[in-house]
Amino acid sequence: MYSNRPLPEAISHRGLRSTAPENSIPAFVAALDAGAEGIELDVHASGDGVVFVHHDPLFLDESGQSRALASSDSREIDKARLEGDVVIPRLDAVLEAIGTRARVYIEIKPRGIENDVVRCLRRHFVGYDKYAVHSFDHRVVKRMLELIPTVRTGILQVAYPIDSCAAMRAAGASDLWQHSDFVDERLVADVKSCNGRLIVWTANDEAQWNRLADLGVDGICTDRVDGYAAWCNAPVA
Repeated sequence: MYSNRPLPEAISHRGLRSTAPENSIPAFVAALDAGAEGIELDVHASGDGVVFVHHDPLFLDESGQSRALASSDSREIDKARLEGDVVIPRLDAVLEAIGTRARVYIEIKPRGIENDVVRCLRRHFVGYDKYAVHSFDHRVVKRMLELIPTVRTGILQVAYPIDSCAAMRAAGASDLWQHSDFVDERLVADVKSCNGRLIVWTANDEAQWNRLADLGVDGICTDRVDGYAAWCNAPVA
């Protein structure tokens, strides 16, 4: 492990999926117990404006039929079950379960639910340093800052940006979320030059953790947060 600078923040990607369905409260709690410093999750909203934690826009209702979250009533979604009879959680319930144990990184999937997310965050206010939002749709990020100017925001990218700082400034973002395949020394330097944070997803093995820690990234969002936390805490040879 790399020990000459603070190690990147341990962020769990959708919870610890080896123990429970992704984006579920049991998976998030398991990730926290394993040493996660941050929890990354995905949100959509129901037809009546309730924010649910779920990756895809579709879900299987209680009869096994595929339905769109955006056109379904929240009470119908509450009845649905994931593997192991686990519910699709409301963001309210997730924020309550996590409390102040970790920062919650909320990926907003569809455009147009920003007000619903803001109302939910305000119901669970524990200090906006504990909440952060990010999206592939950079317009969503900009809108969130208009609604809550103090919330931490990030932009998601898969490709290598020509000008990282320009992309961040255009959205008002503090963080750049970059796929692990597109991270190098120059990108790290670019993001730091505009006082941003670089969070890398999804790095899942020790070789990646070593390389990214050596580069000086700020956070690692991983499917194996238990392994990454153990790697961070391993005795230095």
